[in-house]
Amino acid sequence: MPQADQSSPLNEPNLAYLPGSPERAALKGALQRIAGERIEIPLEIAGRSVMTAHRATAVMPHAHRHVLGDVALAGRADVQRAIDAALAARREWSARSLEERAAVFLKAADLLAGPWRAVVNAATMLGQSKTAIQAEIDAAAEMVDFWRFNVHFARELAAEQPISTSAARNELDYRPLEGVVYAVTPFNFASIAGNLPTAPALMGNAVVWKPASSAMLSAHYLMRLLIEAGLPPGVINMVAGDAGEVSDVVLASPHLAGVHFTGSTAVFDAIQSRIATDLPRYRSYPRVVGETGGKDFVVAHASADPQALAVALVRGAFEYQGQKCSAASRAYVPRSLWPSVRDRVVAMMRELPMGDPADFRTFMGAVIDRRALDRISGYLADARAHARVLHGGSVHGEEGHFVDATLVETDDPSYRLLQEEIFGPVLTVHPYADDDWAGTLALVDGTSPYALTGAVFAQDEAAVQEAKHALRDAAGNFYVNDKPTGAVVGQQPFGGARRSGTNDKAGSKLNLIRWVSPRTIKTTHQPPTDWRYPYMSEQ
Repeated sequence: MPQADQSSPLNEPNLAYLPGSPERAALKGALQRIAGERIEIPLEIAGRSVMTAHRATAVMPHAHRHVLGDVALAGRADVQRAIDAALAARREWSARSLEERAAVFLKAADLLAGPWRAVVNAATMLGQSKTAIQAEIDAAAEMVDFWRFNVHFARELAAEQPISTSAARNELDYRPLEGVVYAVTPFNFASIAGNLPTAPALMGNAVVWKPASSAMLSAHYLMRLLIEAGLPPGVINMVAGDAGEVSDVVLASPHLAGVHFTGSTAVFDAIQSRIATDLPRYRSYPRVVGETGGKDFVVAHASADPQALAVALVRGAFEYQGQKCSAASRAYVPRSLWPSVRDRVVAMMRELPMGDPADFRTFMGAVIDRRALDRISGYLADARAHARVLHGGSVHGEEGHFVDATLVETDDPSYRLLQEEIFGPVLTVHPYADDDWAGTLALVDGTSPYALTGAVFAQDEAAVQEAKHALRDAAGNFYVNDKPTGAVVGQQPFGGARRSGTNDKAGSKLNLIRWVSPRTIKTTHQPPTDWRYPYMSEQ
């Protein structure tokens, strides 16, 4: 058998979808076909597709009367079957070599980079209201990168072995966790939805996967892709359903070995609390890995380039309707710079097209559902009452869940829109006195409970270094003269601390380490045959 290629992978290029390009034609065709279908989205348990009597619908957020599919919802018995299927599959899957397991995900990466690309991108655009480029960056390129780079990092980890001597050979056996890993994934990134169940699976674990109810279309196609790539039955079992009920069954199982989570801080708190309460019931201490909320900042020094800063604010705050855990949500700009930056930002915002992502002229689609629309509406009402809305501020829910890109200005550094996660296209700016750089850095660090992403804009290198030091704990991903979004696998491992999660850096070796329970093996070449030690001899 030929030796597997273990060279470092390259990041998957983002296709441009320019007019007349073959990728644009393929994506347009997939959009038309998938939008014209109403498919069944089953549970996937032990290699079987299961439709249940209890169902929900998958709809377009930007055209919420348009049904894309009927989603099977799991009951408690279905979830238990998924747990049992994972336990049964783990025995054979964990016995396979790393290279055998890796081959599945490398093939999945090749399929996604090739024939499945347009399908998964179209499903993400239609089901999650992403533009073509946002879907390409996420559902195609980043997902391919996760699968290829995770294999690379897993190989590096397997090669890390202890010292052996002439007397004994020592080795580490990177065993999977004993039991089942529970993957809970969000609506906003198809790549996260694909990575959270597959990273533990690569390391030999078996998984129960609960995708977000509002992202079931892309989850369905990712699951079908993995099956085509050769994923054995039961290794990943996909269940949709009431989040509380599904979690209640999985977290009650004595075989819970780990949780891989991305979602809200409140839900992660509830999972952590439940596990802590139930610790004595588990066969082992569950590994808990989570990425939760953010209140991501951009802080500008008086030396910042106003045009670069303005573009970063617009892209960082309003791409994908601000529904990124890394989205720029609060900004601090010196008063001397603010009028120029404000006018540039507002001018750009006036030109941002909002609508159907299938129209490639669109910059912003809809927020994910009615609940998101209503939540953001409450923040906009608060801004109108207690701050200055410089642009936007309206919602349009008749046909789709649309929220205008909104710029808010406040003189109150403790205003709630500078502290609370909104998860929508709302950017709040606090202009500060130019001579209060150090005080503003302290304000940025202390205002929010989160610590996910942040950015500093400055041409003054001393100011950059001061910001790096003062904000060292304020962001797990820190950017200099760039927007706080767009982390690339293999280049900027992603994750934050404080109330933003456990900072286990998805897309890195640090994350994969969490899904193994190493066993040390010592093989002695010539074991002693006498119980006596030499020092015991008489002189």
